[in-house]
Amino acid sequence: MKKHIGILCSCGLLLVLAGCVSQPRTLYGWEEYQPQLYSYLKGEGSYEEQIAALEEGLQKMRARGQTPAPGYHAQLGLLYAQLGRSDQVVQQFTSEAELFPESRPFMDFLLKQRNVTEVKP
Repeated sequence: MKKHIGILCSCGLLLVLAGCVSQPRTLYGWEEYQPQLYSYLKGEGSYEEQIAALEEGLQKMRARGQTPAPGYHAQLGLLYAQLGRSDQVVQQFTSEAELFPESRPFMDFLLKQRNVTEVKP
């Protein structure tokens, strides 16, 4: 009987310790990126609502020291372009190109399509 109680206590202790293990940190912060991108593609919600959700997600990621996922700033830039805010478009595309240099040619292409200055290296 004492053996069974010892085993149960050991199992209980293992469960408690397993609950204390921290989750691995992800490489990028995602926040509301995927749901907002899905909403954008489906044509649901206003651009302002989507921008607000993504901007709020950026603030949360900055507070935790996370890097936004690839495409996060580009999506924000596209949303700002829909509202005609060229200054914000340039800022977001520049941020995307700085975080992910391989995106620079595409960001430059998108800016040229909107007759906005190129993303500076």
